[in-house]
Amino acid sequence: MTTATLATITDTGFARLEAEGRLLNPVLKGPTKKAGRFGFRGELALEFAPKIADEARPPLLAVDQVLSTAQEGQTTIEFFAAYLLSFETLKPLAEVLGDALSPDGKYFAFVNNIDLLTKYRVKFGDITFYVLPIDEAGVYNEILELLYLERSDLKKLDTAGKHDAVANAALKFSADYKFITYEDGVATMGPVRNPNENRPV
Repeated sequence: MTTATLATITDTGFARLEAEGRLLNPVLKGPTKKAGRFGFRGELALEFAPKIADEARPPLLAVDQVLSTAQEGQTTIEFFAAYLLSFETLKPLAEVLGDALSPDGKYFAFVNNIDLLTKYRVKFGDITFYVLPIDEAGVYNEILELLYLERSDLKKLDTAGKHDAVANAALKFSADYKFITYEDGVATMGPVRNPNENRPV
């Protein structure tokens, strides 16, 4: 692959998020194996803590385990998946992503405090999120299962190659889960788990 085919973040749907300093703790933040595609795997800051001098402080609100891709020359993100501790975070997530979302994109929220038997869709304007439950597994494992991808088939690939395989399958995904409103989701969600629970002191 020549350098001419490598995507740069400034010409993708990630550009504004990068400029705002929202793309944190990346496992991957760079071109993937597919020409013109840029991938991000890490954490997305939704609400920043007030700055004290030059001290970088953790965000007040963020979503973890983000898997996402965007194509060079396009202003939107084509694929996005993340872990949400609470369903309530879905609205601030949609607001922060804002104009980086497209009606044609595939967006997944794996939510910790919804019924484990539920799967549904939530719309914000013309943008649709697939909302799925998550308990102990990580987003990567959950999305492999959702997309019928075998871990053994991906083993020989590097991080960028695995990212492409997930994105390629996600972009073909479709499911007619029941539509609910954001307000309904907030009204029926369970208690928010303490993420520090059971951690060694």
